Amino acid sequence: MRAANKVPRTSLGQYEMQVKAKLGEVGEADIVARMWKRDHTVWKPSPNEITNRLGWLNIADTMADKLAMLSSFASDIRGAGFRHVVLLGMGGSSLGAATLGYTFGSHDSYPRLIVLDSTLPESIQATVDSVDPKSTLFLVSSKSGTTTEPLILYAFFRSLLDKQLGREEAGRSFAAVTDEGTPLVRLAKEDSFRHIFLNPSDIGGRYSVLSYFGLVPGALIGMDIPLLLRRAQSVKRHCSAKVPDHRNAGAWLGVCMGVLALAGRDKLTLVTSPSIWAFGLWAEQLIAESTGKEGKGIIPVSNEPMMAPEYYGDDRLFVYLRVANDDNEPMDAAVSRLIAAGQPAVILQLTDTYDIGAEFFRWEFATAVAGSILGIQPFDQPDVQKSKDITARLLNEISASGHLPGLEVGGSLPDLLSHAAKGRYLAIMAYLNQTAETDTALGRLRRKVAEKYQIATTLGYGPRFLHSTGQLYKGGKNTGLFLQITVSHDKDLPVPRESYSFGMVADAQALGDFQALRAAGREVVRANLHKGQMSVIGESL
Repeated sequence: MRAANKVPRTSLGQYEMQVKAKLGEVGEADIVARMWKRDHTVWKPSPNEITNRLGWLNIADTMADKLAMLSSFASDIRGAGFRHVVLLGMGGSSLGAATLGYTFGSHDSYPRLIVLDSTLPESIQATVDSVDPKSTLFLVSSKSGTTTEPLILYAFFRSLLDKQLGREEAGRSFAAVTDEGTPLVRLAKEDSFRHIFLNPSDIGGRYSVLSYFGLVPGALIGMDIPLLLRRAQSVKRHCSAKVPDHRNAGAWLGVCMGVLALAGRDKLTLVTSPSIWAFGLWAEQLIAESTGKEGKGIIPVSNEPMMAPEYYGDDRLFVYLRVANDDNEPMDAAVSRLIAAGQPAVILQLTDTYDIGAEFFRWEFATAVAGSILGIQPFDQPDVQKSKDITARLLNEISASGHLPGLEVGGSLPDLLSHAAKGRYLAIMAYLNQTAETDTALGRLRRKVAEKYQIATTLGYGPRFLHSTGQLYKGGKNTGLFLQITVSHDKDLPVPRESYSFGMVADAQALGDFQALRAAGREVVRANLHKGQMSVIGESL
């Protein structure tokens, strides 16, 4: 048995017996077998957005039959001289690909992957500056084929390529990943895309990393896709109904997540070996968007600076994904100190980075089980659509008036943190271009807040997180304190054939998010920065 497939090492302390008892209940209710039979009553009486969202259970087997085609496409792109692949997508259409790109990089002469999941003009310009558009394949990824961000990004880059290559030739620089029959399929055909990948329609975005949405970009950077799928298939066997629940790789983790969340330890804190640090980008969306609704939820905390045990509250569950032969000494020591201090911890052993394929499936299965324990439906995202609707309304207002409506923001970060208390957390929502400098500054802020107030912190870059943790922030438990950080745009970019710019879109998304949080009764403040002010954020604490 591979290390990644074993029931993990644990230190659960007082929760050990609760987990054991719940595993017994899960077994008596035949939850695992019913999941494999696609029984929607595991979660809700209605089959809506459940029975048509369970294709992820067998997607690794389905994709194993597509390996030759994926390999052929990757060879075609490399042979055509493409040096970069720029993925235009949001949420589930991009986060799995980003995780693979950060984890594996580009092999040999394969193109380098850039994931553009932002409407900020600074981020778009940074992408333009880092590639030669004429030797770049643009991969437009959207399950629905109607997602605003990838479509306007496509319009931007298509306009650029039309001017450089001509309309007829430019289409060969684009490919699409979407469901059958979507508007994106029609667009791709009309605009002569190089290839259209039709994904199985019974998979939701955040469960789609082992489908074309993750595997196409993975193949394009030279990953060993057959190996990744074999690892996923291996752990799938250890999640089958034939495996006793106390040894079931996914069910055990899901029960642990659900039981500890109900016991108040709902801040699931991910600790990883350095080589798979990006796993949290994907897991955040899976956990937050799946469980954060109906006033419930598990709050995923990823890439938070590690601290001494005394700075953590009693609302945490630590899960350590440990890759053998990685630089694990600092994390090993930190997790050992946490266990010694009585914090509950789970240690998942990975033999190498390709075991991330096994973890993708394990965590999907576990999250679905945890949803059943929490009594929620893990495959919809009702509050994400609310923010989209507000943004659409604001863009219509821009089209009519030429500007956004005003916003009474008020408050400050110290005001917000005056409400810090046991069980709460700070969510930093940064509508900023992600750079090493920004990551460092926000990391310092997270550490400062966690050490001073002993609350968990999360960080999401906008508008990416709107399709990810945004569901939890609005639909989950009202325990978050929300800091929105925005920035003025020194240089804007036009959206082709629209009356608004990308800066206006980004500002509308930030404003729509702010309004949606307020409408949900959340405590939220905004800090609007000017160029060069990033280093001073949090100095008032």
